[in-house]
Amino acid sequence: MVRQHSTWASVVDAEDPRLADYVQLREVSLRRHLESEHGLFIAEGEKVIRRAVAAGYRPRSFLLAERWLPGLADVLQRWPDVPVYVVSEALAEEVTGFHVHRGALASLRREARHKVAELLMLDRLVVLEDVVDHTNVGAVLRNAAALGWGGVLLSPRAADPLYRRAIKVSMGAVFSLPWARLTDWASTPGVLREAGFTTVALTLGDDAVDLAYVAARAPEKLAILLGTEGSGLSQRWRSGADVRAVIPMRAGIDSLNVAAASAIACYALAGRV
Repeated sequence: MVRQHSTWASVVDAEDPRLADYVQLREVSLRRHLESEHGLFIAEGEKVIRRAVAAGYRPRSFLLAERWLPGLADVLQRWPDVPVYVVSEALAEEVTGFHVHRGALASLRREARHKVAELLMLDRLVVLEDVVDHTNVGAVLRNAAALGWGGVLLSPRAADPLYRRAIKVSMGAVFSLPWARLTDWASTPGVLREAGFTTVALTLGDDAVDLAYVAARAPEKLAILLGTEGSGLSQRWRSGADVRAVIPMRAGIDSLNVAAASAIACYALAGRV
C-alpha cells in the first residue's frame, strides 16, 4: 500500500488551475514562455523523474495516473510537502495535449547549474550552433555523455536541453552532463581557442579533411562544432575553426543527421578521455 500524504489530491477537471504547469506540453512556444516565466521544466516517465530528483532538482508537483503511484512511492515520500495530483489517463491527455503513455509527469524547479567558464576548463566539448530540434539536442547530449565527453555548449538560439522532449530523448543525460548556453555567438571560435581548445568544425566544405585524419592527431583539448539541421555551420564558425573535417560517406549520401554525426565524431575524437 502506498502511504498517502495530505498534499495528494484527486483532480477531475482539466481546467483546474493547480495543473497549470502541465498545460499543452507539445506547444513549444507556449511552453518556452511558461517554463521560463515560472522557472520550471517537465520530466516524463518514472526513470527520468528519478534521475532528475537524484541529480538534485527540486520538484514543484507531480501529475500521476493512479497505477504509477506504487512505482514512485519512495520518491513521493521523500518529498511529503510537494503536491501530487492524481488524474485519470484521459484527463492527463486532455491537459497535456498528448497521450502520456508513461503515465507519470513531474514539474521541477529549473536551475542554471554550470557556467561557460567552467566548461572551458574541460578537455572535450561538443558545441552546438543553432541546433533547434529538441530531439537532436537531447540525442547529442546523450551521445556526448555515453562517449565520455566533458560537456556541451549551446549557442543562444539552440533548443532548450530542459524541454520535455530533449530530456526524454537524452534519457536523463541532461541532468548528469555539464552544459551551458553561450551568450555571444559571434566570438565562440575565438573564445574556445583562447581557452586552449583545438576546434574541429564538422562540415561538407571542399577544404574539409577526413575525420580519421583528425582523430589520429587529436590534441589534448578539443571541441567539436556542429551546426543547425538545415544548412550546417555558419560561415563564421566554419572559417573560425582550426580544422574543418568531414565524415566520409558512400552510396550518394552527402550528410548525416546532426545527432548521428555527433555520435561518430565523439567516438572518433574521444582521444585519451
